[in-house]
Amino acid sequence: MLVLFETAAGYAIFKVLDEQKLQEVDSLWKEFETPEKANKIVKLKHFEKFQDTTEALAAATALVEGKLGKSLKKVLKKVVAKEAHEQLAINDAKLGGVIKDKLNLSCVHSPAVAELMRGIRNQMEGLITGLPPRDFSAMSLGLAHSLSRYKLKFSPDKVDTMIVQAISLLDDLDKELNNYIMRCREWYGWHFPELGKIITDNLAYCKSVRKIGDRTNVATTDLSDILPEEVEAEVKLAAEISMGTEVSEQDINNIMHLCDQVIEISEYRAQLYDYLKNRMMAIAPNLTVMVGELVGARLISHAGSLLNLAKHPASTVQILGAEKALFRALKTRRDTPKYGLIYHASLVGQTTAKNKGKISRMLAAKAALAIRYDALAEDTSAEMGAEHRAKLEARLRHLEEKGIRRISGTGKALAKADKYQHKSDVKVYDPSGDSTLPTVSKKRKFEEVEEEEEAAKPAEVKAKKVKKESVPEEPAAAAETEETPKKKKKKKKQEAAAAAAAEEATEEAMEEVKEEEEAGASQAAEETTEKKKKKKEKKVKEEEEA
Repeated sequence: MLVLFETAAGYAIFKVLDEQKLQEVDSLWKEFETPEKANKIVKLKHFEKFQDTTEALAAATALVEGKLGKSLKKVLKKVVAKEAHEQLAINDAKLGGVIKDKLNLSCVHSPAVAELMRGIRNQMEGLITGLPPRDFSAMSLGLAHSLSRYKLKFSPDKVDTMIVQAISLLDDLDKELNNYIMRCREWYGWHFPELGKIITDNLAYCKSVRKIGDRTNVATTDLSDILPEEVEAEVKLAAEISMGTEVSEQDINNIMHLCDQVIEISEYRAQLYDYLKNRMMAIAPNLTVMVGELVGARLISHAGSLLNLAKHPASTVQILGAEKALFRALKTRRDTPKYGLIYHASLVGQTTAKNKGKISRMLAAKAALAIRYDALAEDTSAEMGAEHRAKLEARLRHLEEKGIRRISGTGKALAKADKYQHKSDVKVYDPSGDSTLPTVSKKRKFEEVEEEEEAAKPAEVKAKKVKKESVPEEPAAAAETEETPKKKKKKKKQEAAAAAAAEEATEEAMEEVKEEEEAGASQAAEETTEKKKKKKEKKVKEEEEA
């Protein structure tokens, strides 16, 4: 059996002298306690040394990826192919499959082989002759550094230390500029106080002071390249009636020198901002598209590096920069902050106050994905950041318009709102079921009238009972409402509607009964008058006959 052993210096192929020892896996390490014992188990057959670090790196990367490198293929054809009947013991099963497919060599990978490799590694200096230990350690260190750089895809364009330094310098310049401009306004304000109120822009103020000098020179000084015509006319008018004190020429020179410093620092700051913008687009393009170059640079600076920032979850990115407020809120058991440095992003800034928390949470989630993509991906395009920003803008429009637009692929499609029709859940009482009286046509026969008169008497009794029963229902309903005052308004409405419908039904029934009674009484009165007339007529006839 042959053994393929990879080192930082080259490939070594050993011949196993006693294969029976491999069967005892647990006690195999005892055979490699000393170089003498190890030489009785394996013997070096061939050693192929790497020519330089580049070849060693190529071989190491091929082994890591499970591929068959050129140098390894050359060694296997040169040594192992001559003894094709021998098995080849290897440390990587994936590499063994590749060797078997391409070179048709039988490969072995087992726990015994792994233990054998461990023993060879322990006694490597004694087994491989002609390689000093010092040179071997130097080769191992060099290969480790090269392999690490290859894995990290090291590039000087991806150094985020420059961004950390640039954003720190930018903040320092802003502070210094602010102090210098305040001092310049206060200093020159003793001589020409009206100029500070007229010119609000700091850089334009310093350029104007630099060009004017003493306020007596305003009338003869052309400020058209610095100020608009209206402001220039206002400055000249104010200089004629200024309340400022007189100052010496030496004071004016010092003020002008300070103005020169402000102008130079402002120009350098603009140059530094352009540099920072370009570096951010090179290192973190997706993050820059999402939150802007200044906010992105501050996030990287706060975390220490882009890789450290990529390790943070979205919830941490959201409140990064508000640690003091967070711990104060946790200590006092109050609401934790909703945003930190991400508050200064344009998407959060253009949102209303009630939606800032939602947008900052969504922006932090998308920004966390963009940071990981920028830190770990090989691609340097900003397509993902632009796509996520478009989604966030669509979501922002949806929140601002309160659901008028529905979210679709582009977020521009209008929602189809159906016409509103109120459907009441309150069931209206049907009074037709309460009436027991049959409907009769207006033209009724004389025989039916008598039957209705007889039927009207029990109807009156029923109506009185209904009236009596309806009276105690009202206090009972009132008692129920008093007992349960916390019921929903909906139930109260239902009860009120039902009670009103019941009252209407009883009133209608009473009115029908009264109408029928009046009709019966009128008919009875007519009958009595007719009888009286007939009696009178009979009396009159009898008297005439008598």
